[in-house]
Amino acid sequence: IGPINMAVSDEYEKELARYDFLCNQFEDLKTSESILNETIENLDGEAIGKYLKTFNLINENFKKTFFNFFDGGKALLSLDDMDDPLGALININASPPGKKTRSLRSLSAGEKALTAIALLFAIYLVKPSPFCILDEVDAPLDDNNINKFTSALKSFSAKTQFIVVTHNKLTMEKADYLYGITQVEKGISKLVSLEFSKDI
Repeated sequence: IGPINMAVSDEYEKELARYDFLCNQFEDLKTSESILNETIENLDGEAIGKYLKTFNLINENFKKTFFNFFDGGKALLSLDDMDDPLGALININASPPGKKTRSLRSLSAGEKALTAIALLFAIYLVKPSPFCILDEVDAPLDDNNINKFTSALKSFSAKTQFIVVTHNKLTMEKADYLYGITQVEKGISKLVSLEFSKDI
């Protein structure tokens, strides 16, 4: 049967030590995987709870802000998959007074803009910030809706400073301070600032 390997005992011990090492590593990986999956499950559960709580608060605020902006109507936020709220799409259903709509596509540009602004303020009410920058959000609005928009800004301005980038004269009229760029001479830009008097 061939020559006897006198070093087989040493080789066996070496291989056995490697086997035990790999088994311990494997068990560590299984334990780590189990702990990691449990942690992910706990974090997902906590995230879903916080997300749904915030979503419901925004939804309730959206109903009110939409009603105030449109002087009536109904608005609702919904998730298309309640089994996976973190990965679900958010549906925005908005029906201004006198309209029955199923999607935002059937709304006019001004109605879409006002709905978006109503949603923005609904989110703001859940977590107010010290300042807010609005860039040309009033561009699609008509004069009547501009008044609603500026009234909302005034009501929230006690706690938040709004910086509004706009070309609308009605929005500018409601501002406390006005900053603009003008060309006194061709090719030379100049910064202009104006503080509106509260007594006027």
